[in-house]
Amino acid sequence: MRESIINIAYLVASILFIFGLKGLAHPRTAVRGNLIGAVGMLIAVLVTMIDQSIISFEMIIIGIVVGSAIGAIMAIKIPMTGMPQLVAIFNGFGGGASLFVAGAALLEANITGSATGTQMTVATAISGIIGAVTFWGSLVAFCKLQEVVVSGNPVQFPGQHVLNILVLLAAIGLGAWIVVDPSAVSTYWYMVAVASLLGILLVIPIGGADMPVVVALLNSYSGLAAAATGFVLNNNGLIIAGSLVGASGLILTTIMCKAMNRSLANVMFAGVGGEVVGGAQKGAEIYEGKIKSTSAEELAMVLEGAQRVMIVPGYGMAVAQAQHPVRDLYNLLEERGIKVEFAVHPVAGRMPGHMNVLLAEADIPYDKLLEMEQANSEMGDVDVSIVLGANDVVNPVARTDPTSPIAGMPIIDVDKSKTVVVIKRSLSPGFAGIPNPLFAADNTLMYFGDGKKAIVDLNAAIKEG
Repeated sequence: MRESIINIAYLVASILFIFGLKGLAHPRTAVRGNLIGAVGMLIAVLVTMIDQSIISFEMIIIGIVVGSAIGAIMAIKIPMTGMPQLVAIFNGFGGGASLFVAGAALLEANITGSATGTQMTVATAISGIIGAVTFWGSLVAFCKLQEVVVSGNPVQFPGQHVLNILVLLAAIGLGAWIVVDPSAVSTYWYMVAVASLLGILLVIPIGGADMPVVVALLNSYSGLAAAATGFVLNNNGLIIAGSLVGASGLILTTIMCKAMNRSLANVMFAGVGGEVVGGAQKGAEIYEGKIKSTSAEELAMVLEGAQRVMIVPGYGMAVAQAQHPVRDLYNLLEERGIKVEFAVHPVAGRMPGHMNVLLAEADIPYDKLLEMEQANSEMGDVDVSIVLGANDVVNPVARTDPTSPIAGMPIIDVDKSKTVVVIKRSLSPGFAGIPNPLFAADNTLMYFGDGKKAIVDLNAAIKEG
């Protein structure tokens, strides 16, 4: 009877997880979906604590208090520009927790002399390998995004792929040893060390252009590690929750790959995002004598004659924290009878949904956010496109140069609108490290400056006009 009640509680938690994920699929229901998922997790945690043989609750309570305090501080202190890094490190913590729990279960089984069946040993090996890869891969992703220790550029060297395969085989070999001889607890930690090296090697060759995909993939890994740990502990709730995270993360990764027109293998091994040799000279050739700078007053006059405006946000908007002035610009233009919409690229920013979150925070109506396909189908009717801090996602080189690192990546076709206004600090390249011919196009005006100040000045000019 007790076991049935516990399983029913896990089933209820799982249903809440599914509804929570469904809610997260749209900005309008995202907050509610997050709360539903949190309630499901609370039920699962409480049931687990009742079900398992807890020796002492003191350490658990201390852990909850310390973890809650750290989480609250992070939620308050981390700026929106740091969300991708935060998500990356959270993925890593999930993988790290899984490998330590699986290792502790293996150690406990050896100390107490409990039976270790094939399911437990295989799941322990899988949890250790995936958990270690997730933790260290996420740590490298965090450092790349934060530009701590390593830059966002790919790190490549001769024989890298061969080394990756050898390290993977070594980790699998040590995992097989654990399955054959569960008493070899030390072998588990050797396997974790080897898998940790693999996690580092898999992420260092990936450049900033592909970071949104990497973050989504590591999220999937953390779910798979948790599901494997669920099999180690025979915990149905953990198995289901981990499977949902793993599957949803993989689906999101596939969507991101499609948005960038590249395969997952290309993202993991191609090292896109580095500085292009001779890129500075090529950029000078593209831009020299063709850049047309503008001012807030001139842009205000351009917008006076517009009937439809499309705003394309990018990571620069997040860095400048310009989302609230952008909302004011939206209101000003709408009050003057100008139709204003937002074209959001799936990989704009440094993680999936980054721009959607920023715009939602600024209370931009959800129906004003157009997906890339819809925006492109209507771009020919747009009078003025305002590109705010975006670069690679509007770079026409993706359509014209098959040798480019972003070749074939679907972009937002702002160059097809009547006038393009690019708000940017300088002509520096984006994550892909390549120049953008859009800046030198005949219908493009460059408005140089900090994104937030530029929009504030533009708003003031519109009011004075």
